[in-house]
Amino acid sequence: MTTADPGAHPQALIEDVPALAAYARPATLLRPTAGDPGPRDSSVGGPLLWPADELWPVCRASHVVWKRERLSERDRELWQECDRLMKARRRARGRGASVMTETEAETRERIMDGAGSLDLTTWERVRLVSEHHATPAPMIPVLQLRAQDVPGLPMPAGTDLLQLLWCPDDHAEPPGQPRYWGPNVELRYRAAESVDRIADPPRPEHALDHYVPRPCVLDPARVVDLPAGDELPKGTVATAQAWAEARGVDYARGLACRPGWKAGGWPSWHLTDLMTIDCTCGARMRLLLTLDSGQDAKLGVGRHGELRVFTCPEDLAHPLRLNVQ
Repeated sequence: MTTADPGAHPQALIEDVPALAAYARPATLLRPTAGDPGPRDSSVGGPLLWPADELWPVCRASHVVWKRERLSERDRELWQECDRLMKARRRARGRGASVMTETEAETRERIMDGAGSLDLTTWERVRLVSEHHATPAPMIPVLQLRAQDVPGLPMPAGTDLLQLLWCPDDHAEPPGQPRYWGPNVELRYRAAESVDRIADPPRPEHALDHYVPRPCVLDPARVVDLPAGDELPKGTVATAQAWAEARGVDYARGLACRPGWKAGGWPSWHLTDLMTIDCTCGARMRLLLTLDSGQDAKLGVGRHGELRVFTCPEDLAHPLRLNVQ
């Protein structure tokens, strides 16, 4: 087994392969650990420094909910009859024993009526639908970052605090978020010194446990982040990979797209090919935040993946974009 060279880190690679310098981005690893943060601290899942006289944000987007519909007695009997006939063909070991007839397939398709599954215990069709709550749901605190803890974090002039809230429920393509499934997100920027009396936030009536973070304090660490190979010229990728292999390191897994909770840096595209995410103004958006599943915060996004927040490098007031990998 090859032992990784302790000197194999992004900065050393950049020094030996200067072509990478143009692609290096600063990032801050947030490194959340379970704790008891206060409202003036950088935190995950802690209290926000939110003015008592400012309206708390609510989610007005449609939520994904499970709908159950009980089958009629006749449809339940037809489904069971299809099962009996298929099992009989299987026992007879005849040709096509496990294949439904065209009539059986049509019967089942009619019974399912576009539903995603059938609960054979309760004999209910189960389908996912999007619907609006009768009352807009309050969002919950997820992340708060002080500028002094995350140097270089892009913020509007006159602000020094970034706050991220989300609606702890599933949403299918909320407004402005094509090909996205997950919590609806909102960002706020503010000047910490302007907040005197702090709000006591409302809580939503419904929240999925894996979208409710456990309170964590942060231990920020400044690093250099490099992009995935798809973002680089082929010759530069080959040189970087050869450099890494000579030191017992995999470029993609050990030197690029630093994983975990972070601000800035590069996004990985480990579940898809490279995706360019463009702003409504046409500018290519940049990664602002990465929120990771598991660890001390006990979150779960996607298939135990990462939720990434992208913002416009030209104007932070432009709508954000979300992506899950």
